[in-house]
Amino acid sequence: MDVVGKHLPVMLDRCVELLAPALDRQGAIMVDGTLGLGGHAEALLRSLPGVTVVGIDRDAEALALAATRLETFRKRFIAHHAEFDDIEGALARVGAQRADGILLDLGVSSLQIDEAERGFSYSQDAPLDMRMDRGGSRTAADVLRDEPEEEIVRILKEYGEERYARRIARAIVRRREVSPLARSGELVGLIRASIPAAARSEGGNPAKRTFQALRIAVNDELILLGTTLPRAVARLAVGGRIVVLSYHSLEDRLVKRTLVEASEVRAPRGMPVIREEDRPYLRLLVKGAEKASEAEVEANPRSRSVRLRAAERIREGWAA
Repeated sequence: MDVVGKHLPVMLDRCVELLAPALDRQGAIMVDGTLGLGGHAEALLRSLPGVTVVGIDRDAEALALAATRLETFRKRFIAHHAEFDDIEGALARVGAQRADGILLDLGVSSLQIDEAERGFSYSQDAPLDMRMDRGGSRTAADVLRDEPEEEIVRILKEYGEERYARRIARAIVRRREVSPLARSGELVGLIRASIPAAARSEGGNPAKRTFQALRIAVNDELILLGTTLPRAVARLAVGGRIVVLSYHSLEDRLVKRTLVEASEVRAPRGMPVIREEDRPYLRLLVKGAEKASEAEVEANPRSRSVRLRAAERIREGWAA
């Protein structure tokens, strides 16, 4: 399957538009913290001839496919196999301390969704894996087999905002006393049987929230995002820009909090003089969070839930 050819980067033109002012010069350094299949990186390399892009991804298969896609730009593209919080390590690959641009396109890549055996999709029966890095030790099946009921409830509530978390967790524990869940189809069937009949037809597939929660837990996504965002701001050069695409409220909440807090005066209101250390570090580039256009959502349904936030570093002083 030609996953690269089918890949449609989300809000591509808007990302390039927002990042270009910081990257349109010889020697500019861009860190794509979630390289995926390289769609955003390719657009930036094509439109900005002076930029060098370091692409980070924990998924070795995606990294290899992206590197092949970007072979034309091999003198200006470096692949870095790591978690996306390793911005410092990515910059070290090009001998830099600061980035002029940083892009974080969060969520699951097309490769992970479209390859059934990865177990990310609730619409295809496959092993319950969900590891973004196949070298990781814990799969979704391991979580469902090993974690106590209360922890499964917490995962489903906190990461999936699942209102029937208790029912689903209890059913999982009962089921594993007979045999552990091993396949996505088994989990989908158990979820459907665990929730009220009226809820089965609300808001799409009822397994969506549980699968989201398990994916986040398996890959420590929110923990990583919480450490990555301040590191990203700390590694931005003054005048550098960061763009973040998030796909559910938990991610967007973290992004909003980090960017908004860094864009506000830290001194109490009414102070006649604002100390330098209390002045904002960032300037927000968009009002609130931008969504994909109706035309893009029609062409690429995966863009339906995206929320884009962006900011520019305006002074020194931030420390992660």
